Amino acid sequence: MKKEKKLLGEERRALILQWLKENHRPMTGTELANKTNVSRQVIVQDISLLKARNEPIIATSQGYLYLSSSSTHMYTRVIACCHTPEQTKDELYTIVDHGVTVKDVKIEHPVYGDLTASIMVSNRLEVDEFIRKINETKSAYLSQLTDGVHLHTLEADCVEKLDEACAALKQGGFLIE
Repeated sequence: MKKEKKLLGEERRALILQWLKENHRPMTGTELANKTNVSRQVIVQDISLLKARNEPIIATSQGYLYLSSSSTHMYTRVIACCHTPEQTKDELYTIVDHGVTVKDVKIEHPVYGDLTASIMVSNRLEVDEFIRKINETKSAYLSQLTDGVHLHTLEADCVEKLDEACAALKQGGFLIE
């Protein structure tokens, strides 16, 4: 079996950028490493270099995502929520079931200030994958550092979806007003 050639430096980064732009879905570091025949750590360094060149790449729980400027106008809203770790799946389901994307989670840490982590979930399958990774890695939710209080940036293609998601969150006791 013939071993594939390693892609070098700039050529590899150009391909990574092209794949991320064309895919419109997150690609994992392992997936990119396999395609370029390098280690995942090399991919992490490549992504850092691309970000340093102001490429709009974010790391999500599903992999790396290229944030292209969309032709459709999207509406965003930042909301404050509070719940236990066990209620996280219900909170996220409530949001995505209304056609809304949860872009991130943010907390105010007493030492570090604002801490933000990308979530980027738009449907129940993505929520399930996010929750699975949290559980599998035995990671804590950021909101556990602030007794459940946190912010989310929400995104939808119309204000009505944001309004409906917020009303459902309020009804579920998640929303802080």
